[in-house]
Amino acid sequence: MAYVKIGCVLLLLLGLLCGIHYYLARNICHCLQHFFPKVRLLYVVLSLSALSALMFLSVARPFPGVFQRILSVIGTAWMGLFVYLLLYFLAADLICLMVRLLPKTPKTLALWVRLGAVALTLVTVVWGYLHTNSIETVHYGVKLTEAPTAKMKVVMLSDLHLGAVNSENRLENIVSAVNAQKPDLVCIAGDFFDNDYSAIRNPDRVARTLQGISATYGVYACLGNHDAGAEFGKMVSFLDRAGICLLEDKYVVINGGLILAGRRDGSPIGGNGGAARQELSAVLAGTDETLPVVIMDHNPANIGEYRGSRKLVLSGHTHKGQIFPGNLITGAMYEVDYGYYQTKQGTQVIVTSGAGTWGLPVRVGTDCEIVSIDLAY
Repeated sequence: MAYVKIGCVLLLLLGLLCGIHYYLARNICHCLQHFFPKVRLLYVVLSLSALSALMFLSVARPFPGVFQRILSVIGTAWMGLFVYLLLYFLAADLICLMVRLLPKTPKTLALWVRLGAVALTLVTVVWGYLHTNSIETVHYGVKLTEAPTAKMKVVMLSDLHLGAVNSENRLENIVSAVNAQKPDLVCIAGDFFDNDYSAIRNPDRVARTLQGISATYGVYACLGNHDAGAEFGKMVSFLDRAGICLLEDKYVVINGGLILAGRRDGSPIGGNGGAARQELSAVLAGTDETLPVVIMDHNPANIGEYRGSRKLVLSGHTHKGQIFPGNLITGAMYEVDYGYYQTKQGTQVIVTSGAGTWGLPVRVGTDCEIVSIDLAY
């Protein structure tokens, strides 16, 4: 019975995808036929289907080397165009429907509105691509005890997704932004990689760039759901080579007065060496319970596990939806999908939109960012 349900869901999704392709192809064909009358709808449908096949292959990454990188560039570019063509064509049809209610409607209205939708799509995607190269710095002040006796500058980042399109090109800007804050401690809250270590074009250069992060008490990381798969061992070795201390359900004491813990992700894509996520009590066993705790936990869906005003949880994962209207979806899915938040249990949480991108190398309505925290404890 379960297989039947899964099969039905897959058929519904396939039907929906085919319907969207036909809808996009019909609108694009209407625009093209104004300039090229011999264009046929079937050719447009087949072309869009081929692009979408490349889009899925760009995520699956079945091929090695340069060929896969070229495929990824084409596939992820279409991913962005696909989303915004759909949104803008739907808006165009709504505009045309409303205008038809007026007494006089120009015959060419539908054509020019659809051409406007295509133009807006191109502008949105190109701007969103360029926008990913701008690294913003967001500031928060957090107090973990009522009468703090120490202060620390903590810089947090997440979701570098090294190996994704354009990920290595922005890395130097990210490191520069981190160092500009003169941090005492740097915390990287997961999704360091993009599931495929071999997709990093120049691992040695990337490692040297990351070694340039300067922090008084060091650089620490936890893993995310994309830090997994067949090359998990290479990922762990790379972090060590880059001078980053990995905390997998472990903790360290920073400067004698602050506990920093890193959690394993509960749903690694492709596995993470078979290690299971431990209970928080096991992770923190043996610690001084009077000390404040900072916890790196990639997925903010886990914040219900934490109780107490002396805890600060640092998460990423959501990308804040990455592109509009994705932020509406993540906002509905998570108790907190972005920013500073205090739970009913008193735990303080900071969720970042991430320093990189997943899938399409585009950000619309969100920023690539690092987080600077003035921590008092």
